[in-house]
Amino acid sequence: MSETVDQALAGRTAIVSGGARGIGLAIATDLVAHGANVVIVDSGVTIGGDPESPHIALEAAAGLAGTVGLAGDIAEGTVAADAVRLAIEQFGNVDIVVNNAAIIRDGFVFKANLDAWDAVIRTNLNGAFRLIAAATPAMRDQAKAGRAPGAILNLVSTAAIYGNFGQAAYAAAKGGLISLTRVSAHDLARSGITCNAVIPFGSTRVTESIQPANEAQAAYKAKALEVSPVYVARLVSYLASSAARHISGQLIGARGREIFLFSQARPVMKQLVPSGGLDLPGMAVAMKTFEPHFTDLVTDLEVFSGDPVL
Repeated sequence: MSETVDQALAGRTAIVSGGARGIGLAIATDLVAHGANVVIVDSGVTIGGDPESPHIALEAAAGLAGTVGLAGDIAEGTVAADAVRLAIEQFGNVDIVVNNAAIIRDGFVFKANLDAWDAVIRTNLNGAFRLIAAATPAMRDQAKAGRAPGAILNLVSTAAIYGNFGQAAYAAAKGGLISLTRVSAHDLARSGITCNAVIPFGSTRVTESIQPANEAQAAYKAKALEVSPVYVARLVSYLASSAARHISGQLIGARGREIFLFSQARPVMKQLVPSGGLDLPGMAVAMKTFEPHFTDLVTDLEVFSGDPVL
């Protein structure tokens, strides 16, 4: 893959949650390669959210110049505020927020585990909101003082768009993060701060945890494990740079050498009903007109089971 201009992010400071492994570490590494300073925040849990490597953020930072580590759960207490404070104390500012921290606990809706639901929503959605809420006051103040506006990147998932078996909590959290992206883009527009959602494809612990329900999903998993996360990282670095200052509120994916711009839900057709509404047979006729435009009930793993371009 060809290199972009070195030092495009010189003097910029990023906070990357879940930044000590996988796609998060690839993002932190690419940001540093383009001149940014990075605060790596990571609690070191397993993909299911259980304690595993509590010092992994510090270990990752020790191996990557231009970074500092913060061992903590981004959804816990003051960790988000601590990350912002550390960024300012160590590097003088905070310009880039990357919400990458996520866990996954699958289960069918008819076998609901409310504790699992709460844990996934807490980390994947609440944690992202906490970091945005903690960082944006400083980011807005910096912009008002004349500093180049910053950027927020939220790592989401095709599971939020297509759905997948047993992933109610994960898909709902990532779907909420897409909505949070749109609202943040609106709220921060006057400050010039951008907010975009990035859909990552690549070899990660999430990919490794997939339990295929059919042959198409098994094919997706096998091929996804071949995809390097560097392409996702490069997309994040670009969207964090001044060259992308005009891009906000968008949903963009990277799958190996492929870059996708995803559509967002908008009305595709409409009908006008009589005053007082249609009776049920009339509704059936109206729905019949809609049916050719219905969205197929397929999972994201089936849609993207084809060969990635490596």
